[in-house]
Amino acid sequence: MSRKDFYHLFTGSSIEVLRIKDLLIQEKIIPVIKDEEESARLAGFGLTNLFTQDVYVHIDEIEKAKKVLTPLS
Repeated sequence: MSRKDFYHLFTGSSIEVLRIKDLLIQEKIIPVIKDEEESARLAGFGLTNLFTQDVYVHIDEIEKAKKVLTPLS
């Protein structure tokens, strides 16, 4: 799969991302969580973007995922 197969749905704190991840999984949507801070830590680099994570979903699930986020707005 390529990067263009995924849609950026949300950026926020790890707490917000965890809640959204759980809601998406309940709807049978498997999100991809990008955590640059953790990636940098594992690679031995310094901190990049403190405490934020990105949530991506497959392009086939965009509309369903947006409905999950609507009540949170």
